[in-house]
Amino acid sequence: MDNTIKNKVAESGIISIDLESFLPTEEIVVFDIKTLLFQELILKEKEFRAFIKENDWTIYKDKFVTLTCSNDAIVPTWAYMLLAIALEPFAKKIHHGTKEEFQKIILIEAIQKINVNEFENARVVIKGCGNNVIPESAFVLISALLKPHVKSLMFGEPCSTVPLYKVAK
Repeated sequence: MDNTIKNKVAESGIISIDLESFLPTEEIVVFDIKTLLFQELILKEKEFRAFIKENDWTIYKDKFVTLTCSNDAIVPTWAYMLLAIALEPFAKKIHHGTKEEFQKIILIEAIQKINVNEFENARVVIKGCGNNVIPESAFVLISALLKPHVKSLMFGEPCSTVPLYKVAK
């Protein structure tokens, strides 16, 4: 009798995809325009343009930058456009909105770049839990991308999965 412990999960040939690995590793910098507003409410064009001209934008080199206003102020669209133009030579990517929204966009873009041919006729499990919250839209997208290529698609962990799709025999 052989007492060797076998790792049946490792021997199964199941490919595990962890969507956390698609999250950006670079810092997402939130640029809050609130501090540039008079009394944190009103944008004064002359002062704002002076800030744009004089600010050291190199500190945003190779960073993800999201532009926002955390105050309930009316900020003209052109103000965000000027910020984007100033950041463009330095920032890796620029967004308007919350850090969470930007992180979701980066995640979705990374999933869309997957080479689906690498999963042709494979048994794939999409990892279901981890340290970071993954938006459901990411799970929906990867399911739709992989379904035409895989032999089977599952959700969870390789040792305990929820079957989602299997090619009919």
